Formats: sequence, structure tokens, C-alpha cells
Amino acid sequence: MSGLRCAFFATKPRNSSTPRGAKASKKHCNYCKIQDIVKIVPYTIHRSVLWELFSAFVLGLLTFNFILITEKVLRLTKVFASVGASMTDMVKILLLLQPQITVLTAPIAFLMAVLLTYGRMGADSELIIMRTSGMSFRKICAPVFMFGLGCFVLALIMSIYVAPLGAKRLRETVSGIIMSRAPLAIEEGIFNTSFKGVVLYVNKKTKDGELKDIFIYDDRRSEEPAVLLAKSGRIETQGGMSISFDLHNGRIHMAGKNGTTELSFGRYLLSFPITISDSPLRTLPELTPMTLWQKAYQETGKERTRVLLELHRRFSLPFLCLILMVMGPPLSLMAGKGGKLGGLAIGIAVFALYYVGVVYTEGLTMADKIPHWAGAWTPAIVFSLASLMIFKKVSSR
Repeated sequence: MSGLRCAFFATKPRNSSTPRGAKASKKHCNYCKIQDIVKIVPYTIHRSVLWELFSAFVLGLLTFNFILITEKVLRLTKVFASVGASMTDMVKILLLLQPQITVLTAPIAFLMAVLLTYGRMGADSELIIMRTSGMSFRKICAPVFMFGLGCFVLALIMSIYVAPLGAKRLRETVSGIIMSRAPLAIEEGIFNTSFKGVVLYVNKKTKDGELKDIFIYDDRRSEEPAVLLAKSGRIETQGGMSISFDLHNGRIHMAGKNGTTELSFGRYLLSFPITISDSPLRTLPELTPMTLWQKAYQETGKERTRVLLELHRRFSLPFLCLILMVMGPPLSLMAGKGGKLGGLAIGIAVFALYYVGVVYTEGLTMADKIPHWAGAWTPAIVFSLASLMIFKKVSSR
């Protein structure tokens, strides 16, 4: 028997040896066991709900990461096929992109997990049974609060430490792939059209990677196409962000609306940028919050604003998990009998509103209409107040 004390033990029976006293003792001991069971039931329910939340969260995280990575897979195939990268190289790059993507997908996967789990419980009338059995709404939401704190910590670690490290490793990996694979992708005596808007022809390639008698047709600027002829050259990289041809002793013929231009050069550097996504190869994603803070006061104008917005974003995205752990359960009740489909629709609508708010306020910040802190945190503040109001209204029913 647990430490729960029965009222029976507070009074002394008239005759503890009588059968009547024995019956009373047995009766009240059974009452104590019932009280123990009542205390154990919430723990069992919370453990079951936590497991369902975890399963839905992992499934949602994999799904959203796959959706976001699909577009990058197509771009990777097009870009790295031009330098002869292997499937192993592409898989390695996709894995290095995961931390940056997880920072974005963790909050929405968490919200979807809450909406699907509690939406299912609402559709099966489990929430009604728990409310009528005496469990308060806050007690019903306890698993969400525990899981939400865990998601917040995960997203914060990803945003502050893992994502910058992954971005740095990504740049180094891309640079290494380009340096090792690009020379192998160019064959002598064959017109190479791997690079968009460029036709490359090399008459001879030596064992040490030097290119001889190079012909390049550059049509990336359609209004002014150019033809480059060089006696020799090599392939180089610039921080993993572009492929560069270091050309020597050649000529450039450019055709424009007003005529043609011919230039001679002793050395000419022709670059082809490599783009995997909107930002993974830029400098800012590689910086830690402390480095971003120091960089912000070294920059001026719009560049300083951009750095400060990136700094705020490192904390505002994980903070979204705390907002959603308060907003999620009430929204699942709003879905009503719609169950999982109703919760999914509400989740998409919530994130659409939040994303529009973030884009709008950051646009105002870049236009110098509002301060950087207001542009980064206004959507989070508005959603925090809305979530508290909705939660208070539902819990007071």
C-alpha cells in the first residue's frame, strides 16, 4: 500500500479483533487501492500520448525534410553531374543540409504531431472522456508541454551549434568535390555543355590537370555573348562557391549591339557559380550567434540589418516550438470531428499566416521602416498572445 492515508486509520475501531473491524479494514484498504489507481491513470495516459506524439513528430519531420530536400536533389543532380560527382558525394551533401532544414521543419512537425494526436483523440471522444472523468485541460496538455520543451531544446541546439557547423562542413565538402571531380569531368577533344550557357572544348589535357588549347563560348549574357581562346589553363575553386578557369595567353571576342570587341590577356579568370540552395554556401549560415553579433557591429547599412535578422532568426525559430505547444491542443479541439484532416488543414493555415507575417515584417526591416528586433519578433509576439488567449478560453470551459 502506498503512503496515501485512509480516513479509517484516523479513528480507532471499537474492537480491532472483531470480524466487523476486519471487514472495515478490508473495505478501506480497497478504497486506498482505488485512489492509487486514480493517481496512476494520468501517468499511463501521458506516457501513451507522449509515445504517439513522438511517433507523429518523427514521421512529420522525415516527411517535411523529404519535401524540402526534393528540390535540392534535382538541383544537386544538375550541378554536380557537370563535375562528375558520385552518388556518395551527393548523399554526403544531402546529410550536411539536414541540420539547416531541421531548424525549419521541427516546429511544423511538432505542431502537426500535436494536431494529429489530439485530433485523433477528439474524434474518438477520448478527450471528452478525460474531461468528464475529472482531468483538467492543463493536465491533459501536460504531454504536449513536456514534448514541446524537448523540441525547443532540439531546435535551439540545431540553430546555434549544429547548423553552423553543418554549413561550414558543407562548403568544405563542396569545395573538395569540385577540386577532385571537376578536372575529371572535362575530356579532351569533346565539346562539354555541362555548365549552363557555356560550351567548353579542350584540345589536350595533361596528367597533372593542365588544359591546352581551350575554346569557350559563353552565352550567359545573351545580349553580349563572348568567345574565349586560350593556350592553357587550369580549373580552380573559390571557397567552394564557384568553379573557376584560370586561363593564360588568350583572346576574348565579344559581340554587342554596337559591334564587336576583341581583347587580349595574359591571364583571365572565368567563374561559374555553384548554387545548391538559397543560402547554404553563403557566409552567414556558418557563423555562430556570438560571431554574428560581432559581425553586425562591423557592418553598416542593409548588410548590418541582414546580419541582425539572421541573429534573431537563430532564436525566433526555436521559440516557435514554445508558442505551438500552447496553441496546438486548443487548435486540435477547434478541428472537432474533422480529426486528422481537420488538424492538418489548421496546421497548414497557421504556418502560412506565420510565414507571411515573417516575410512582411522582415521586408519592412530591410526597407528601414521598423527596427530589426521588431521585424524579427513581431510575428512571434502576436502568435504568443493569440495562443495564450486561445488556451485560456478553452481551459476555462
